[in-house]
Amino acid sequence: MKEINKSAIVKMLLNQDIDKKSEEELLDMLVDNPISVDVDKMEEESMTFGDKVADKLTEIAGSWGFIIGFSLFLIGWIILNGIILVHAIDPFPFILLNLVLSCVAALQAPIIMMSQNRQAKKDSLRNKNDYKTDLKTELIIEELHDKIDEILARQKKIEKTIETLKNK
Repeated sequence: MKEINKSAIVKMLLNQDIDKKSEEELLDMLVDNPISVDVDKMEEESMTFGDKVADKLTEIAGSWGFIIGFSLFLIGWIILNGIILVHAIDPFPFILLNLVLSCVAALQAPIIMMSQNRQAKKDSLRNKNDYKTDLKTELIIEELHDKIDEILARQKKIEKTIETLKNK
């Protein structure tokens, strides 16, 4: 039963059909075949122009530089149209500014969500990759543990044989 389970796990890890093999061959297959992938590289290769623009916009819009710059723009707009200009382009209550802010928010939110959804997919791939790597490591460690137990059992048998020969 143990061999069947390991065989199924190795099939899943290596994504290939495996005939019934000994545990030694399974271990060799696991050690020889890499299962981890570079998720960032895979994602970068499949990104469209829109994906790259969304990521760049998200990077800019989520920075302190953007927040400070946009705050200065708002303060400047209010000072210019509320205090300095006699015939203001957008007098108080700043309806044009309100429209600009609404448009920025309406466009910015879905673009940021697209970037976050792509990041969530990448995180999911990374988690699956980590799971496979952990499973492979666990199987290899279990196999090594079994081999050490076998070595210890043989060593005890040899010690008993030596002791028996000494007593004769």
